[in-house]
Amino acid sequence: MESKPARILISACLMGKPVRYNGRALSVHDEIIQRWQDEGRLVLACPELAAGMPVPRPPAEIQQGNGEAVLQGQARVIEQWGNDVSREFLQGAYQALDVAQKHHCLLAVLTEGSPSCGSSRIYDGHFSGTQRTGPGVTTALLRRHGIMVFSHLQLELADDFLRSRSQIKVEN
Repeated sequence: MESKPARILISACLMGKPVRYNGRALSVHDEIIQRWQDEGRLVLACPELAAGMPVPRPPAEIQQGNGEAVLQGQARVIEQWGNDVSREFLQGAYQALDVAQKHHCLLAVLTEGSPSCGSSRIYDGHFSGTQRTGPGVTTALLRRHGIMVFSHLQLELADDFLRSRSQIKVEN
């Protein structure tokens, strides 16, 4: 039986897609990502776009908590002008999880600082440019479902994790 390489969910903006809130990409040019792409491992996703949010869109931040608190209904994702977009961020997170599960993604590499994709840091909810510790909504949901999440600043760690799991084969 032929096995496929373990798949990796990756933020579309990191792969040059202009889907961020400001209509830009956050392209990461790295030999690790290039190798993963050459190996056919990458599955692109943008939770906000999947939820139908426009590009560009107002900046949004999590107020009174982090992505885990949003999943629990204890915090909200608010746009800079005050609109509550928690529902859209939750919808995008569940769609990203669906894509990750459909493609048997072993891990995810997401955009640090994002209210969806931040893996260890998000903005503090005051639109002051200050960051705090905590995951975004999509990261929190993926982790709840056993998918390891790394930021785009942790590519070597993600690659080490992938190599340590190289014995695991995904069958389709």
